[in-house]
Amino acid sequence: MTDARAFLREKREGRSHRPEALRRFIDAYARGEVPDYQASAWLMAAFLNGLNDEETDALTAALLHSGRVFDWSAIGPTADKHSTGGVGDKVSLILAPLVAACGVAVPMVSGRGLGHTGGTLDKLESIPGFRTRLSPDEMRRQLERIGVVMVGQGPDLAPADGKLYALRDVT
Repeated sequence: MTDARAFLREKREGRSHRPEALRRFIDAYARGEVPDYQASAWLMAAFLNGLNDEETDALTAALLHSGRVFDWSAIGPTADKHSTGGVGDKVSLILAPLVAACGVAVPMVSGRGLGHTGGTLDKLESIPGFRTRLSPDEMRRQLERIGVVMVGQGPDLAPADGKLYALRDVT
């Protein structure tokens, strides 16, 4: 990232980011080239001033492509349900196996709790022996065998999302 301060100033002043600039910022943050304090400042500016549809699309794509993108098409139809947190967060624990039992594979990437609430990963990890960190091969084998896999992000899977998620939890 050539000038993170100019990027931050742009959003602080309520202007829109070009998709390529947003992608570069997220990539630089994922590589450790943008410090947490600057990423925190951007998150606050984005929260206060909002993101337009093009920025939201670019941010989503940047987070998705910060790691390996999996192709589950050979397995058949797939679906996912992502929790927004809070009281309904436990729905994922019940819904994923139910959908898988109906023949739709559910490769689910879940998150941790923010602040006072426990997230899906926190709930799963309270089960002795439950592993939420699986290799890509383990994920595929489990999905093929039982139709559902519930994991958290990791170095291969949306690492930029994991960094921003952790940052949100402490700011």
